[in-house]
Amino acid sequence: MGSVLSKVRQFVSIGFYAINTFFWVLPIIICGFLKLIPIKPWQQFISWIAKFLASRWVACNSLIQNIMTPFKLEVTGLDDLQPKDWYLVIANHQSWVDILVMQRLLHNRIPFLNFFLKKELIYVPFLGLAWWALDFPFMSRTSKAQLKKNPSLRGKDIETTRKACEKFKEVPVSIVNFVEGTRFTENKHKRQKSPFQQLLKPKAGGIAFVLQAMGDQLSKIVNITIHYPDGIPNFVDFASGKVKRIQVHVEVMPISDALIGDYSNDTDFRVQFQSELNKMWQDKEQNMKKLSENEVA
Repeated sequence: MGSVLSKVRQFVSIGFYAINTFFWVLPIIICGFLKLIPIKPWQQFISWIAKFLASRWVACNSLIQNIMTPFKLEVTGLDDLQPKDWYLVIANHQSWVDILVMQRLLHNRIPFLNFFLKKELIYVPFLGLAWWALDFPFMSRTSKAQLKKNPSLRGKDIETTRKACEKFKEVPVSIVNFVEGTRFTENKHKRQKSPFQQLLKPKAGGIAFVLQAMGDQLSKIVNITIHYPDGIPNFVDFASGKVKRIQVHVEVMPISDALIGDYSNDTDFRVQFQSELNKMWQDKEQNMKKLSENEVA
């Protein structure tokens, strides 16, 4: 009987998520096309409307969770956040559920979350256009192999990031970067030979380029650690109501001068920045352990 109820909850929850998404996505896409009119005040106004609609989508997702799949969200360290500041949000990444958790946690506390996306994701039906309308940056990273073959490409990544961040300089925004670059799995962990028990190695390039492009404007770093006491869920697990507890630790950090520099061309800075990021990840590992211990307590 329990299995049947779980399947029904899963089906109804996913249906509500789909309806909610399409309800808000279509007007957001219309906003994207309206922004093509090259009048700056008009574009800013339409951007505000698009972000407002997206914020309502997040609020409705949270309502669906409260009604269909309630869970206990245990949060520590959520202080000193303002909805009218600029933030860089970094987090460990284990599941697509992470995004729903972060949106719920930070909704109305900081500006709407903008994610850096792979350029291929613009072709996702409906959602790709919605992300474009919401000014999500679509990125194409230059690989080491490409740089070796064509050294003239060096610096292209920071230029791409700078252009993507230009539109963020007039309206408060929260820029999200999953520093590990991909979701945690045991196979990826072994393949990387990660020095961390519950984390993948942090990748410095993306966050370094954002700080180089916008470091003088970003207010703080919001460093989020997410832990699932009952094991890492996928979206179907979440929609089925199998997730009963989620633990989150939030650390609001200042952006020091040591984090801003020329990552592409300054070797000393690159080494220093990676070292600073590794220290953050060592602290995150300790936070993961504390959250695990609290799971038993």
